Amino acid sequence: MITPNFIPVYKPSLLGNEKKYVNDCLDSTWISSKGKYIDLFETQFKHFIGVNFAAGVCNGTVAIHLALVALGISVGDEVIVPTLTYIASVNPIVQVGAKPIFVDSHKDSWQLDEKDIERKITPRTKAIMVVHLYGHAANMDAILKIANEHNLMIIEDCAEAFGTKFRGQHVGTFGDIATFSFFGNKTITTGEGGMVVTNDATLYDRICRYRGQGLAKHRTYWHDVIGFNYRMTNICAAIGLAQLERANVLISQKRQLAQKYDALLTGLSIQIHRPINSWIEHSFWMYSILVKDGIRDKVIQSLFDANIETRPVFYPVHTMPMYAQHYERHKTAEEIARRGINLPSWPDISDEEIQYVAQILSDSL
Repeated sequence: MITPNFIPVYKPSLLGNEKKYVNDCLDSTWISSKGKYIDLFETQFKHFIGVNFAAGVCNGTVAIHLALVALGISVGDEVIVPTLTYIASVNPIVQVGAKPIFVDSHKDSWQLDEKDIERKITPRTKAIMVVHLYGHAANMDAILKIANEHNLMIIEDCAEAFGTKFRGQHVGTFGDIATFSFFGNKTITTGEGGMVVTNDATLYDRICRYRGQGLAKHRTYWHDVIGFNYRMTNICAAIGLAQLERANVLISQKRQLAQKYDALLTGLSIQIHRPINSWIEHSFWMYSILVKDGIRDKVIQSLFDANIETRPVFYPVHTMPMYAQHYERHKTAEEIARRGINLPSWPDISDEEIQYVAQILSDSL
């Protein structure tokens, strides 16, 4: 087999109207946080996932921070969050003065364990942050039941799950508020960018006010809350609109990629991160696997030596120095992190590249 050029773990697919729309921004001089593409992107995004309101922001991390602020989460509150997630899910909880309460994951789905959620609820618990990890949906039936029984708010972190569905419904439409990321490695991208969505008109008003420096709705240059400059630019929205026009194609390509990997990796001593139920539509943001305990780093190095970039699964946040003051064990999350690898997963990856990755992976096990 011929060794291809370097195979990155991800690269965006920019084959639509991205350049046309960005050039339109430049020609019009509308390049900052006003311009027609912002409204167009927000409108088309909310229609695509089926939600009432959507507000574009400058990245996915501030989307989470803005969601917490809009919900009134603050000092003394607790927010339940999976420890197996990217750090950006957790840091904003601390930044608003609240305390993250970590829960473990399910072995089969890698999503937060609803039984552990129930064990961690206290009188100070205000919200559950549901992270739909690596494109697989969390069990929203169980989580909604818990939230309703305990009068808790739900924040959905959908940074890795654009296009994922639970019982035919897009993730991000179940909770009180949800966030998306459009970083360069996401299924649709704006380079840097994010979105906050909700079905609640009051929450949407708060999101928009805090996003734009706390500007009052009907009085120019009058600010009635301490807000943030979290606005999306017209250029980013232009890229996002072009990406959204091809969203169904991109999601389909990701699922086809997963099917090709499945066929090539059958019989290897690995576990593949697949949807665990027929009512979950996995968007395969990343094609993720578990290898035998103790060999992950060796496998990653073998792939890298063959010109293939991969990523380890996220380290559990409770193991990071700033969150490890109190000893905790979350055995499933820790095991997945020790064994997990993300393989090259961009939409336009060729069959030859997939075959090469599969061959080198097989040789390294």
